[in-house]
Amino acid sequence: MARRGNLYVISGPSGAGKGTLVARVLGRVPDCWVSVSATTRAPRPGEEDGVHYFFLSEERFEELVAQGGFLEWAQVHSAKYGTPLASVREHMDAGEQVILEIDVQGAFAVKEKIPECHLVFIDVPSIEELLARLRGRGTESEDVIAARMEVARVELSQKERYDYTVVNDDLERATEELAAYIERQAQSRS
Repeated sequence: MARRGNLYVISGPSGAGKGTLVARVLGRVPDCWVSVSATTRAPRPGEEDGVHYFFLSEERFEELVAQGGFLEWAQVHSAKYGTPLASVREHMDAGEQVILEIDVQGAFAVKEKIPECHLVFIDVPSIEELLARLRGRGTESEDVIAARMEVARVELSQKERYDYTVVNDDLERATEELAAYIERQAQSRS
């Protein structure tokens, strides 16, 4: 039976383990594809166009915005970031399971444009655990951690609006749960 292409929008607070879970799911669901964002910022050392990001000029980015070429986009500091609609549709039409990892605000914008997408919230066992994870990284100051915790509280208040929630309390169990959810959606007929 042919699999149906789907879009999964993965959100959750910084420190919930979204990137780790997505990377692990790619090894378990063979037809998954992670959407590549476009940006106006310059490539960092080692980054490849079309692999890490689509690196666009400010003018080209604005053209795509005007043409409705992004599922969602945002200004982040001095650069713009967006999800190219054409590549997402192309992979969905090919029957692939497309994963898009973005913030809560972007997730709801995508749901407006592609109502059949699946919003998946990656949650943490507790706010205390989230704080411990952020501190455990050892990469951010207490001011940055405090700011991330404020954003996390807002994001956590929106999780009821999502189609499915995975609590990342055990990485192996959470990976299996997310992979199983994707497999169920890929097999279902609309």
